[in-house]
Amino acid sequence: MKKFLVLYMASGADFERMMKNSTPEQQKKGMDAWMKWLNANKASIVEGGAPLGKTKRVDSSGASNTKNEVGGYSVVQAESHDAAAKIFGKDHPHLQMPGAWIEIVEIMPLPGM
Repeated sequence: MKKFLVLYMASGADFERMMKNSTPEQQKKGMDAWMKWLNANKASIVEGGAPLGKTKRVDSSGASNTKNEVGGYSVVQAESHDAAAKIFGKDHPHLQMPGAWIEIVEIMPLPGM
């Protein structure tokens, strides 16, 4: 089985708007949808992941604050990249947020490990 890093993407403004405007009932409904999806796909889930916070960029000049469009992550396993993509259909809870998308990146094995 191959492993894949799943990145839950949306613009920072879309994430902020969702968090600011959603009621406790909407938040519970969203969390319930996530739990249902996780349970339905538990054989493929290596790590359920979590939402992500602020970002630091580190380069040869040092560390600085930066922004990106990654809002969360998971790790899944599947036979192929296409099989991993099939785990995430149009009904996935993250895709219910306007402007959201999901990126699936294969985690390559290290030679000799």
